[in-house]
Amino acid sequence: MNTPNPIRKIKVLLADDHTIVRQGLRALLEATPDIEVIAEAADGQTAVRLARELQPAVVVMDVLMPVLNGAEATRQILRDAPEARVLVLSSYNDDGRVAEMIDRGAIGYLVKQSASNDLVKAIREAKKGNAFLSPCISKQLLERCRNSLALGEAKKEQQELTMREAEFLQLVTKGYANKQIADVLSISIKTVEKHRQQLMDKLKIHEIAGLTRYAVARGVVEVRAPEENALRPSVAASP
Repeated sequence: MNTPNPIRKIKVLLADDHTIVRQGLRALLEATPDIEVIAEAADGQTAVRLARELQPAVVVMDVLMPVLNGAEATRQILRDAPEARVLVLSSYNDDGRVAEMIDRGAIGYLVKQSASNDLVKAIREAKKGNAFLSPCISKQLLERCRNSLALGEAKKEQQELTMREAEFLQLVTKGYANKQIADVLSISIKTVEKHRQQLMDKLKIHEIAGLTRYAVARGVVEVRAPEENALRPSVAASP
């Protein structure tokens, strides 16, 4: 007769400075057969130590805690227990805190108001390496993404160079004189001067050094090694 395999429980560390919150979370999780609360921490420093010693699968982390805040505790936990997943559970859902915790490596962010409905599922998803966010957090991030895209498009419209402008910028940053540019592009010197001014106005950059930095950053020109520059034939100015 085959003996059924025991359930492999997800080992969870609770980190919250409020005893009553930890007690409530423990009661909720202990009623779930595949989750085991292996330890509790009342401050960030203790959470880091316990995570290092116990190597939990998931750390349920508050944001505001004594001794060491949730953001720094998350960073240190992921350094010392890289297999762990940090799931934020907080009363705060402002953009700044959400962004900071995600930036420090948290895989999910829940608000405490929805813990009874979402926490068990979030822990299971975190264990698999999947992100999980409370609906209100998802909505906020979606709005931020839309705003960022809109702002990015606006900037793109302002600064996106046409092929002709990129070609002109390349010649300017390589040190070509106006007459040389006119010869290469088969336009008049007056038109070159007009294009140069329009390009500077568009990019809001009015010196060659600034244009060069912009061109390098955007990949319009390559950064050559000194010996490579020495080997590149110079363009002789027309008399």
